[in-house]
Amino acid sequence: MGGDNKTTVTGFLLLGLSGQSGQEELLFGLFLWMYLVTIVGNFLIILAITCDSHLHTPMYFFLANLSCVDICFSSVTIPKMLLNHSLGSKSISYVDCMAQIYFFITFINMDSFLLSVMAYDRYTAICRPLHYTTIMRPELCVLLVAASWLFTNLHALLHTLLVVQLTFCSSNAVHHFFCDPYAVLKLSCSNTFINDLMVFTVGGLIFLTPFTCIIISYAYIFSNVLKCPSVQGIRKALSTCGSHLTVVSLFYGAILGVYMHPSSSYSVQDSVATVLFTVVTPLVNPFIYSLRNRDMKGALRTLISDSRSRKFQR
Repeated sequence: MGGDNKTTVTGFLLLGLSGQSGQEELLFGLFLWMYLVTIVGNFLIILAITCDSHLHTPMYFFLANLSCVDICFSSVTIPKMLLNHSLGSKSISYVDCMAQIYFFITFINMDSFLLSVMAYDRYTAICRPLHYTTIMRPELCVLLVAASWLFTNLHALLHTLLVVQLTFCSSNAVHHFFCDPYAVLKLSCSNTFINDLMVFTVGGLIFLTPFTCIIISYAYIFSNVLKCPSVQGIRKALSTCGSHLTVVSLFYGAILGVYMHPSSSYSVQDSVATVLFTVVTPLVNPFIYSLRNRDMKGALRTLISDSRSRKFQR
């Protein structure tokens, strides 16, 4: 792997979250369980929304897209980690590593954009209920999701191309279970000033714009609720927005702690913290949105009962 030319780099070693074999076995079982639950849980959300006509609304359209993104987000990182453990290998090719970086950035930003769109949907439903159907038209919903995909892919392409320009001269050991952009940048013997600058400018704009939209949306929501304080109004606001706020807090809290500093200061503690939004958030999203949502619970019960009845008819 030595040499000064970046073209000599053929791959990296993913060291994982622990260097001890006993802990690696435990992490393998834990990650396998979490990945399977993530896939099944989010797929059930998509299936329930698709099959129940009562859930064909903007709110659940965005939720179905979020579940789809969460499935893809988890699939970018965890399967490679599980495969490497099964094969007794830690290697990942240079091309696969760059692909992981690209899709990791795409899906993490897509999560952020969808959470902001869902916040705007809740603002419209609570603060402007009489105009909700005219504002949140199907065309606008599709346009918001399509625009989100466009911006996130362009942003991911920018950062990936900047990483490709870097030179990796000595160590190729990534202290993570996937090619985290910051962990890879730390291995470069090139000057990563431009990369860090893009993270704090373009990346900050792409990341903080949805976050700001969420804050403003909920400021208006709670301001509107407090204008006419009633137990029923507060309960409705909490039941409508509580699950969304829980996901937003978990997602943004972890990301702000990991990426709002230069890549040179990236540590092992940061790599552990990334598990919160790469593994835990996609895992808990289906439970948060289904357990705190009466319509969602009803749709899931109907879906399960229908599948059982079809099974008995056979």
